[in-house]
Amino acid sequence: MKPSNQFLRDLLDLEQPQAAEDRIWRVACPTAAQIVDGDLHLSVPFEALLRGFKTLPDPAVPRRSARLVFRAYGDDIVRFFSAFDSEATPLPDSPMLEWASDLRPVPLSCVVRPDGWEALDQRGRVRVRIITSNPVLEPWQKNDTMALPQEPFAITVLPDGVTPIPFQCPDTFFPMCSESFPLAFIERKGRIDRHTFSLHADTNERYAGTGERFAHLDLSGRTLILENADGLGVNNRRCYKNIPFYLSSRPYGLFIHSHDHQRLSLADVSTRAAQAVVESPAVDLFFIGGGHPERILHNYRRITGFPPEVPVWSLGTWMSRMTYSSEEQVNQIATRLRDEKFPCDVLHVDVGWFAEEWVCDWEFDSTRFPNPQKWIANLRKKGFRISLWQLPHVAKVSKLYREVMDKGLARFDEATGKISDSIFSGLEFVATIDMTNPEAVEWYKNRLRPLLKMGVASLKTDFGEHIHINLDYHTMSGKRLQNLFGLLYQRAIFEASREFSDKPVIFARTGWAGSQRYPLHWGGDCACSWDGLAGSLRGGLHFGASGFAHWTCDVPGFHGVPDFSRSWPSDNVYLRWTQTAIFLSHIRYHGAQPREPYEYPRIADLVRKWWRLRYALIPYLIEAGRQSSQSGFPIMRALFFHDPSDPLCWTLDDQFLCGNDLLIAPVLNDSGVRSVYLPKGEWVDFWTGEQFQGPRWINNLASTPGRIPVFVRKNARIPVYPDAVLCTDEMDLSRTITLVMDNTYQGLARSPIGPMIGLT
Repeated sequence: MKPSNQFLRDLLDLEQPQAAEDRIWRVACPTAAQIVDGDLHLSVPFEALLRGFKTLPDPAVPRRSARLVFRAYGDDIVRFFSAFDSEATPLPDSPMLEWASDLRPVPLSCVVRPDGWEALDQRGRVRVRIITSNPVLEPWQKNDTMALPQEPFAITVLPDGVTPIPFQCPDTFFPMCSESFPLAFIERKGRIDRHTFSLHADTNERYAGTGERFAHLDLSGRTLILENADGLGVNNRRCYKNIPFYLSSRPYGLFIHSHDHQRLSLADVSTRAAQAVVESPAVDLFFIGGGHPERILHNYRRITGFPPEVPVWSLGTWMSRMTYSSEEQVNQIATRLRDEKFPCDVLHVDVGWFAEEWVCDWEFDSTRFPNPQKWIANLRKKGFRISLWQLPHVAKVSKLYREVMDKGLARFDEATGKISDSIFSGLEFVATIDMTNPEAVEWYKNRLRPLLKMGVASLKTDFGEHIHINLDYHTMSGKRLQNLFGLLYQRAIFEASREFSDKPVIFARTGWAGSQRYPLHWGGDCACSWDGLAGSLRGGLHFGASGFAHWTCDVPGFHGVPDFSRSWPSDNVYLRWTQTAIFLSHIRYHGAQPREPYEYPRIADLVRKWWRLRYALIPYLIEAGRQSSQSGFPIMRALFFHDPSDPLCWTLDDQFLCGNDLLIAPVLNDSGVRSVYLPKGEWVDFWTGEQFQGPRWINNLASTPGRIPVFVRKNARIPVYPDAVLCTDEMDLSRTITLVMDNTYQGLARSPIGPMIGLT
């Protein structure tokens, strides 16, 4: 529908035919405050607005009262919840939450002030401030017929006792034209259907996060749809991994504790408001402070869970394509990679290991994979691990279809025949395994356990955004399950994998809040183009600002341009994407065409050298992963993690930090020329040892095919592995050495690992 540029139409959908009788209940000024079991309870009236598109109270409808509750956790978190009834209670703990053991409610006390109330914690810090005094009005003419302004809802949350986050009120040009509501509920047919809230947006406030967003790093001025969907690339507004959390440069974080569909407008519909509409009758918001992006994300993880450390082998090269189709083919590729000295740890078999491609029955085809356990064991002796594709649907042609339907383990409306087609194969996935049904989850795990027992190292959790949203599942409707499904799906497969590994790792495409507990995730089906690489990087940076530590993307893109399967990536795209991915948490080659480096003979030797650099950096990546599992840092991170006070660091999305000390500026064009921004501090050129003082730009920096701009924090100590290896099994990490980036460092070629890598 054509946007109207009006809040009530564009955000609240009041122009939709089904909204003709919808009623808005807007918050008014609180009337009473009290402490109940350490929480601040506010009694607040809500006024019904006239139906239509003027935001004026309806005098014919009595006000209704609601209770708003504020609860403090630790030093840096305030939770706000309400259900538009007299006894507001917090939403029940959900799969999104995994509380840190030391994070507990902190009792508040209420202090009466001349103009309202303040809620103080045990240290005497103000955590919530409520102003109830009315603004001074001075009529300038006797016959002033303008309607009176709405009652103030002047509440400011200070989650850490320092950073004020006011609800946005008022947000009007004149009383009957609002651009946001600080808090409102929308009633449909006698029931609360959705709610909206808005927080004040400062003039120069920046926003990041909200999931794997393919937009520019600064999301201010954007309205986002938080509904998981097949992205069909990484250069559009669709998103595989929406996360109901954003990070503000103020600084604070906001976690919307809901898996319902949401629309989030960050200084867009109203430039004065960060506002949302959530298709839920209950409000549950976590205001998160900490003073620094890393501390804010650390506190977010204390609510939703920390990412675990991953196994060392997963940091090596993953090789794949769509698809390998037999033991013989995989063996040939393994042999050639070893013979030509390309270090590699994982071989991934995509949709071709079943009797019929795409028809996932979790069993190897007996003709093309006659003895999978022996085959996996033989590859393991050579240092290769096997990863397998699968998905959470049962095709109608599968031998398992009748079983899952008869036992009620999967959902599909056989009467209407509405199906979910595979975009690639045209096959009917049809029956979605009901991840809200414990019996179905156990059935699903029993399909996976034989594979894991025979030695499969990782399972790819594809298509977690594809479910039947028109059907009801065991515990909720499909519409409510859509965003949560990926989290439940990944939890099931991760738990099954943990029965066979101390450090399991999966390979997931979709996600929601809490999915960071089940690494790792990749960026979906990006194009083999410079646009695909740039969009992927933006997605990874936003993902890291959404609580996730581990992320990668298909190298060098997944689908060909302009022909999906017959357009191969250029040598330049393949090489530059490789050079970028060396510094991601993980590196996997995958696509609709061959991806083995020897298929690109003009650049194969350079690729081999960059792979050696990747393996040399594995000790550094281990340290970065360990830090990420205990903090708020992602491994791939935006520059604002280095200097949140620098406005430029909130806008640059074609550079990133790898861990604490490496700054990467990927080449995103055929010319090899780009400008690089060095934030404050001292930086050392990784290739030459030349030193620079930031903040500064290095303009029009030209990179030869063998390099991209890489800088290291001055005096950093970079642990590296000094020997050439063909897989991580050959690494004795006690042999790790350290490159010290001080005045003695003269560049990579003259370093102890320079001759082994061969890059100059």
